[in-house]
Amino acid sequence: MYNTRSFSDKFFLVIKGLCMGAANKVPGVSGGIVAFVGGFYEEFIYSLRKVNRKAFKLLLGGRFKSFYTYINGTFLSLLIFGMLVSYFSVSKLLDYFLVQKELFVWSAFFGMVLGSIYYIGKDFEHWSRKTIIAGTIGLLVGISISFLSPAKENDNLFFIFICGIISVSGMTLPGLSGSFILILLGNYVLLLVDSVNALYDTFAEMLVGDFSFIRNQARLNILRILAVFTAGSATGLVSLSHLLSYVLKYYRHITTAVIIGFITGSLGVVWPWKRTIFKINAQGQNLIDSNGKEIIANYERYIPDFTQTENWWSLVFMAFGFIILLGLDWYGKHRKESIVTLK
Repeated sequence: MYNTRSFSDKFFLVIKGLCMGAANKVPGVSGGIVAFVGGFYEEFIYSLRKVNRKAFKLLLGGRFKSFYTYINGTFLSLLIFGMLVSYFSVSKLLDYFLVQKELFVWSAFFGMVLGSIYYIGKDFEHWSRKTIIAGTIGLLVGISISFLSPAKENDNLFFIFICGIISVSGMTLPGLSGSFILILLGNYVLLLVDSVNALYDTFAEMLVGDFSFIRNQARLNILRILAVFTAGSATGLVSLSHLLSYVLKYYRHITTAVIIGFITGSLGVVWPWKRTIFKINAQGQNLIDSNGKEIIANYERYIPDFTQTENWWSLVFMAFGFIILLGLDWYGKHRKESIVTLK
């Protein structure tokens, strides 16, 4: 049914994958929102649910064509291809701007989180005793996390696998940003910037015949981390699609209320005006981890001084982040209106 597609359909599937991949890399925006407003969310979840016991029987039985058709392979392969291309390109951009313009990047992230709260909450009309309690619990958990010391970067492989499962939550649940959760867990930069850049650099070196990375233990460690993270992501993508069907069927409103409360309470995590405090040794020098990076001890948040021009620019980037979510909302409404008109 879904596998007969024109060239233009296939081209736009790759474009949708690019947008979805970029959204998953940006805290506050979920790939699920892009899928939802782009009109392919239901097909995406339907296709993921087809990766089940029957699909594996077809695969192990050597019936590759039947397997490909059963899981809606054309749709998934083109969409995932677009996501992978996006991951590499967006990662390089984030790496640059996090170093050069960190304040502006976090301001845009903060605006996107605000926009995400607006996007999820604006049409939610199911407030009741149960959903208010659920939302309050989510809010308290989010606030608690905001006041705690940030989670330290953790390269334990089991934890990395769990992070992989969590990172794809935003693809299957519109409004819940997996990359935002990775910030709370302390592994956002390691998994969505550093590890992807390491793979990109490795491929670039191999293309020119440079295999020196084999002797680079730090590079090999981070590639191992990326492999485990990818395995966790694949596991999460399939398992969460099945779990999501159950949760949304029986607890849709409670789940939405928890997400609204949690993201609202967690705004302090992406507060752009903060100073990084590094761990130091007895000589007053910053401690370095096994990957050659300075170890962060905590963040000191502060109220901005608006006599400084850069803080006004921060508000501009914050507004820009918010407008991105408004644009997604507008596109979703416009698309629905167009469909009704055509019918």
